[in-house]
Amino acid sequence: MTSCSLKSCKGSVTAETGRVEVRAFKVTDSERKGLKADWDGNGDAVFHQQCWRDLVTASKTSSPDKSLSELEVKLVKEAKKTAEYHDSDSFIAKEADRIVTMLKKAKYPIFFTGAGISTAAGIGDFRGKDGKWTERDKAKEHGAKGGKVKTGRKGIMELRPTYTHEAIVKLLEMGLFKYVISQNTDGIHRLSGVPPEKISELHGNAFIQKCEKCEKRFDVNRSHRALTMGEVMKVPPKKCERCHISHRTGMICQDKSCGGYMMNTIINFGDYLESPILKSAEENAKKADIVFCLGSTLMVTPASSLVEMGRKPIRLVICNRQGTQYEEYCNHPDENGDPCGSRIHGDIDKLMKAVMRKVLTEDELKKWEAARDTRMLEYDQKRQ
Repeated sequence: MTSCSLKSCKGSVTAETGRVEVRAFKVTDSERKGLKADWDGNGDAVFHQQCWRDLVTASKTSSPDKSLSELEVKLVKEAKKTAEYHDSDSFIAKEADRIVTMLKKAKYPIFFTGAGISTAAGIGDFRGKDGKWTERDKAKEHGAKGGKVKTGRKGIMELRPTYTHEAIVKLLEMGLFKYVISQNTDGIHRLSGVPPEKISELHGNAFIQKCEKCEKRFDVNRSHRALTMGEVMKVPPKKCERCHISHRTGMICQDKSCGGYMMNTIINFGDYLESPILKSAEENAKKADIVFCLGSTLMVTPASSLVEMGRKPIRLVICNRQGTQYEEYCNHPDENGDPCGSRIHGDIDKLMKAVMRKVLTEDELKKWEAARDTRMLEYDQKRQ
């Protein structure tokens, strides 16, 4: 049990109260004494959602509350950039019930996924308080030069599907969802069993390479890499004109009659999205009458624009820990005055567990969840 960091509150933060987790910057013990909130030495704090909103209001220059010190105003301003919101368990269960009701009426629901669905697998997200871009920006602010931010995250070969990845596959198999559009490059969707014809991996897949000569695509696992590592030095790099990075992987096309150089399919900043993949994503996005946006802040274009291409009224279900620019679509009233979609803040696995409890019978759920260990062994074999 955790206490709210607002000193005047003194209440406990539990799964039923909801919470906001924030990170600002390091403060000394002497600096912390006069603050309204109990920030730890690293600038971390946990609040009730209302307590955090009160603190944010008090930090604004237009606020009549002048009791916050200049230091604490700076702490709040920095913490706002990456604040992570978590709704109460009861709210999530209630929304899951309403979401499933909407799903059963829908004709073409699709998923739109981002890095947040893979955090439980051991990969970092981008915009959270521990996110890749967050850590990079903080390093820049503090004058760090060169090198990569050390995060302790798992290597990509070690990543395995989360509960959400497996739930997505199950819901596709049941016909409740029709398609997946993903910004992720970790390959976990395909590993978990999403058929290639039912997914657009907009930013590429670390386990799929293409030949720059014949353009054939191959799934590449650890064994193939090991067999071809001897050829790495024979492959000259070729810098991409757009992202200025060489896409060549050091492998030779598996079609022996071709002999072309293999390239990764990762889309770097500056690269164009691959036309066939984007076209398929757009075709499915336009047919969608509900879009489940999971684990994305919906900031990266043109990917984010896909979520508003569907049938009107636009119905979005958004679940992540940070804010997005599409909140209005979740709460805008439909023809009956009910919210068109749903907005949940928190862990995606928690929401998807609540959803699966609504779409499967108790026996079906137990059987499916009990088989997870067996599926994990199958994933391991695919990555050998």
